[in-house]
Amino acid sequence: MEEPLKYCLYARKSTEAEEKQALSIDSQIKEMQQIAEREKLNIVEIRRESHSAKESSQRPVFEEIVKDIDTGIFNGIITWAPDRLSRNAGDLGKLVDRMDQRKLIQIKTFGQTFSNSPSDKFLLMILCSQAKLENDNKSINVKRGMRARCEMGLWPVQPPTGYRKPNQRLAKCEVEIDPERADTIRLIFEKISYEKWSVSKVYAWLRYDLNFKTHRGFHLSLGNVFKIINNTFYYGRFEFPQGSGVWYEGKHKPIISKELFDETRNSIKSQTIKSQGKEFAFTRIMKCGVCGSGITADEKFKKLLNGGVNRHVYYRCTKAKDRNCKNPALNETELIESLLDMVDTLNINKVKLTAKLDVEIQKFKKLQAMFLGKKKTEKIEPIDLKDYTKFVLKEGSPLEQRSILECISSELVLKNKIIKTIN
Repeated sequence: MEEPLKYCLYARKSTEAEEKQALSIDSQIKEMQQIAEREKLNIVEIRRESHSAKESSQRPVFEEIVKDIDTGIFNGIITWAPDRLSRNAGDLGKLVDRMDQRKLIQIKTFGQTFSNSPSDKFLLMILCSQAKLENDNKSINVKRGMRARCEMGLWPVQPPTGYRKPNQRLAKCEVEIDPERADTIRLIFEKISYEKWSVSKVYAWLRYDLNFKTHRGFHLSLGNVFKIINNTFYYGRFEFPQGSGVWYEGKHKPIISKELFDETRNSIKSQTIKSQGKEFAFTRIMKCGVCGSGITADEKFKKLLNGGVNRHVYYRCTKAKDRNCKNPALNETELIESLLDMVDTLNINKVKLTAKLDVEIQKFKKLQAMFLGKKKTEKIEPIDLKDYTKFVLKEGSPLEQRSILECISSELVLKNKIIKTIN
């Protein structure tokens, strides 16, 4: 007596939003169980999957079924329709190959049965190919529809923060100003452009001062803020798809002007160039002694009565871990004085510092030979490493100061304008 086939009941649905006319997974299972009971089919296992069948090898449950067919756990598949199994040539080929190898004996659907006969396999391939054709045509039509709407000035996808979709069904792809958020979006551009705020300051303002959230209830990340200030949609133009180089004039009402957008971009660019050109020696060697955040530096200028300008650098907590941290800032001059007083108590990597000192000595000897005409350089007396450290801290450039500080293994914290070590 021939052994009964071992079927796997496979039920698939992409999402609840897609394939609305198709049966749900539970309905598929119920219908196929009734067929199996009526025809006395041996269902070994039921497998469910919520993935699209458009792309090959993208369904983990389907791939497991193929492996189980190879190992002999199943030799039959029962499913609602051929398009449940495959809508691409790759996955269809896997099934047909197993039928050719007699590993897969039968595929049974609601209205048809496919065995290893040439006509059955041909019909199976036609039905699955038809499903693929429908998908391909649908994709082309969707893209064509999106392009047509863009040419009309309509935005075909979810609008950016500051806009919303109208409630009317007839206003498809149209967007309108979000009265709850549009003013804040405009203020982002104005604060960067007119008040010269940094993007990080804007982010902190949105997050902690305003508690600003998107229509989905999420805070904006720092990356989101950058996307906003680079989004031309806010002054009326948009590129779709992004990166395509195809631009459209939007039908929507702009939140800002093109001039404000350009001014904001220029302000960000100048801030970047300015920050890159500055060297602050002591930002990376300390942490805030109150909240544990990093230390940053601000540069301020004060005009003197004689027409000159004094430059002051202040080191303060970044407030990354505590927005409300009250640790006061410390002037760079006072910071250096504190470090000079602490040199004798600091843990210094003598090997690294000696190497740096040797480099400076060799530079000095070359200077003697090249510019002073001395073939034999004068002997230089040994230099105390801590004295050398004090000299660089007091007289060196920011780059030289930072280089010296890299040789200090003591952990430093700034708390209430006092520098302390944590060894």
